[in-house]
Amino acid sequence: IHHWATHGIAGRAILLDYKHYADTHSITYDPYTTHRISYASLQACAQSQGLDLRPASQGGDIKPGDILFIRSGFIERYYALTPEQRAEYVLNRPHTDLHFAGLSQEEPILDWLHDCYFAAVAGDSPTFEAWPPEKEDGFIHQQILALWGMPLGEMWDFETLARRCREIGRWVVFVTSAPANVVGMSLSFSCLVLLLFLGFGMGVANVRVVGGVGSHANAMAIL
Repeated sequence: IHHWATHGIAGRAILLDYKHYADTHSITYDPYTTHRISYASLQACAQSQGLDLRPASQGGDIKPGDILFIRSGFIERYYALTPEQRAEYVLNRPHTDLHFAGLSQEEPILDWLHDCYFAAVAGDSPTFEAWPPEKEDGFIHQQILALWGMPLGEMWDFETLARRCREIGRWVVFVTSAPANVVGMSLSFSCLVLLLFLGFGMGVANVRVVGGVGSHANAMAIL
C-alpha cells in the first residue's frame, strides 16, 4: 500500500446515504445485523438523492474514476452505544458471531461496481459488505482488492458530511486521501480531506475513523 502513499488518492466521490433513505422509507434495520443492501435498494436510495447510478456511458451520473461512499448507519449506531455495550459486542464474542450491514454480495452489485470503473470505495461499517457473506467464500473483498486492485475503506465517519449534504441537497464531493507510507503494509488508516464547493462559499465538517488501532492525521471536510 506504500505505493499509493507516494502520490495519494484524489478524485470525485459520491455519497449514498442509505441509512437516511431507509429511515425515511419505513425500512427498519440494525447496522449491527446482517442487513444486505441490494442493487435495487441502492438505486432507490440514489433516486431519492436525485442521482442516476448508471455509468455515464449509459446516461447515468457515475463517471469513470469516481469514488463510492456508502453510509449504512454503523457509526450512528456506534455512537448510540455505551463503551460497555461496544466492548460486549466486539470483544466478548467470537469473530464468527459478528454481523454488520453492508452491500449484498449479489451479482448485480458486482456487475455494477465493475461497470462503473470506480477508483475506490468506502463505507462506515467495519466490513463494507454485509457480514457474514451469504455463501461460503462469497466475499466482495476478493473482487475489489485482489481482482480489481481497488482501494477499499472501512469505518469512515460520514455523519457530519451526510448531514451537510442533506441540508444543501448535494452528494458529490472532492476527496483526497493518503495512506501511511510504511513499506509492505497491506492496510492503513486514512488521512482524508473532502471538499464540496458551493459557489464562492465553503463550510467545514470533520470526518473521523472510529475504532482505529493507529492515529490518523487531522481529517476534515470542506463543504
